[in-house]
Amino acid sequence: MSALQAAWAAAFSPAFSAWGSPVTWAEIVAFVLAVWMVVLNIRVNPLAWPLAMASSVLYGALFIEYGLYGEAGLQVVFVLVAAWGWWEWLHGRQADGGALQVRHLGPRGRWTAVLATLAAWPAMGWLLARYTDSTVPWLDAFPTVGSLLGQWLLGRQYVENWPAWVVVNVVSVALFAVKGLWLTVLLYALFAAMALLGWRSWAARAATARA
Repeated sequence: MSALQAAWAAAFSPAFSAWGSPVTWAEIVAFVLAVWMVVLNIRVNPLAWPLAMASSVLYGALFIEYGLYGEAGLQVVFVLVAAWGWWEWLHGRQADGGALQVRHLGPRGRWTAVLATLAAWPAMGWLLARYTDSTVPWLDAFPTVGSLLGQWLLGRQYVENWPAWVVVNVVSVALFAVKGLWLTVLLYALFAAMALLGWRSWAARAATARA
């Protein structure tokens, strides 16, 4: 066995069991990084983005192990989007040329985001059902497309990223419960609660910026 294979085996060896399902070391580390990332996102700290990249790499490997190919592919996109989001938070500009700040998306933008997500969901579900052996293609598809929306809204510092994450995280709880990833179920339930806190925090920040 090569050093890489040995490291992979160690990362995905069970650390303990929860409700009859093994919890691996990779899942534990990804859990910690992901929670830290959301805390920094709430505080609008750019260091959240490299943590997002590291967590996505670990979760991508974990989801491949469990046959969640939509979620695994999403993690690759997350790494790329996190690099973009990191750049945006450091150097991005608003339409008026000013530096990015926390603000609300307009009504037209909200409707466009909702309709685009609802249109992309069945398309992604069909792709997963047709071209992968995913056992839950439609349930896997919704958080996949919803997370892409959430990442874009987060990268542009729109308050509406948080309600998007609330919905995505609640659906993800059901998805990972079906797969028996109980630590990840706990993580996404925590994410949903943290998204509510982030929503409140960013809404207050946006109101202060307008005053």
